[in-house]
Amino acid sequence: MGTLSHQEARRTYDRIGSRQDSQGFYEDRATAMVRLHGDFTAAESVFEFGCGTGRFALHLFEEYLSNTARYRGVDVSPRMVRLAQARLASHSPRAEVILTEGGPPVDEPAGSYDRFVSNYVFDLLSHEDIRAVLREAHRMLRPDGLLCLSGLSSGSGFGSRMVAGVVSWIQSLRPSLVGGCRPIDLLPFLLESEWQVQHHSKVVPFGIPSEVVVATRC
Repeated sequence: MGTLSHQEARRTYDRIGSRQDSQGFYEDRATAMVRLHGDFTAAESVFEFGCGTGRFALHLFEEYLSNTARYRGVDVSPRMVRLAQARLASHSPRAEVILTEGGPPVDEPAGSYDRFVSNYVFDLLSHEDIRAVLREAHRMLRPDGLLCLSGLSSGSGFGSRMVAGVVSWIQSLRPSLVGGCRPIDLLPFLLESEWQVQHHSKVVPFGIPSEVVVATRC
């Protein structure tokens, strides 16, 4: 199944812009669970791969992060970066949002973060890119740091599996119609030698299946 190139993803999300927040009706339940199980009150440094409009980060600053915690978000879309920068402006300079080319964050320092977050991004990446990003996440996290993920997933019942199948079909025909996203299962990508899963669940708001994974760096 084909995925959007980094340039195609940039064009798609530049076009979507602030409308991305409208997907909160099914994403918010999963991202709330990421915040709940990610122990962000104990985090002093957070990296978000694919920060979008900055909604998730704003929740962290308003509800979880300490007054000394710092955040760095990256995104492939210039428009998303501008939206996130504006949304997080009141938390500058502790909040930093950077435009990237969309590849794995190979330039980030090793062992420099307590949390590596990615919400609804892995489901638009190729399998090769997912593995590459996870390698960088493992490198970037401190010992016992947490990997915090959510995204579209295969369903947990007949109805949600039907929805997942329809999304996969649309994505196979015209990926840009679903923002390049398709349902995937995250657990098979986590090597037991590198990650210890602390929380795993699937949620199905409005029949749309999502998966939440929080894992400790081994």
